[in-house]
Amino acid sequence: MPLVEHLRELRNRLAKAVVAIVVVMIVAAFYSEQLMQFLAEPVPKCEDLANSDGGNCAIVSFNTLTSPFTTTIKVSLMAGLIISSPVWLYQLWAFIAPGLHKHEKKYTYYFVAAAVPLFVGGAYLSYVILPVSIKVLLSLTPGGSANILSLDEVLDFTIRMVLVFGLAFELPLLLIMLNMVGIVSGRRMMGWWRGVVMGVFVFGAVATPTTDPVGMIALSGPIVVLYFVAVAFSLLNDKRRARKESAGPDDDEASQLDLTPESIAAAEPVAALPEQATKDRVNGYDDVT
Repeated sequence: MPLVEHLRELRNRLAKAVVAIVVVMIVAAFYSEQLMQFLAEPVPKCEDLANSDGGNCAIVSFNTLTSPFTTTIKVSLMAGLIISSPVWLYQLWAFIAPGLHKHEKKYTYYFVAAAVPLFVGGAYLSYVILPVSIKVLLSLTPGGSANILSLDEVLDFTIRMVLVFGLAFELPLLLIMLNMVGIVSGRRMMGWWRGVVMGVFVFGAVATPTTDPVGMIALSGPIVVLYFVAVAFSLLNDKRRARKESAGPDDDEASQLDLTPESIAAAEPVAALPEQATKDRVNGYDDVT
């Protein structure tokens, strides 16, 4: 298609995605209270301020006049993005799929099939360890003090933990995709294991909003395991690619051409033309010319 048609199709795809997000966002606004309670569930709540001495529990509150409205909008928008993700992801796929080769589409299917459960697994793990992390942070409160937490801050903390864990679980999948397109080999990835393990634990200590070792170990341990799974997969994929190279390219792929210039040999001598009789010449040129 010409450029104008591509832009028109992109506009239509974006419009459908935005409509889906807005519709789900409006529906989620009616259930915003239940969503807030679900996201703030890991916080141990106190019945009154007297029970919050020493950080055993906390009072969750709204600290500004506009906090209830902004928090409702934030929760509804997040729910709209997550619940409507099949719609806008399909619109994105429908826009880029016509420009992909057969093997690229196959890799995309594999990527989506693995990325979704990995992200959900990381998000679920973060929600499981949130109560432990919050209790560790609250335990640092000195005696005689009470914790009054803003619900907006609690939601930001919960969402940040979910996103960090969910996206971190995608890192091994990124290595697999780099191997499948031939950028990184499994042998090279295996040689990086010491630095990767150290880097993962440093990342776990920095990326988790909590200061306790529980969050760092809960994030770094599964990523290290997934990294070695990615290395094993890449080694097997390298062997499979080596066997496939002799079979030739797919039907929709071009063969590799050797475009290396070759040296030009010396010119071969040309035999002299035979003598022509005068009667065979026309306007001074012989018939051979």
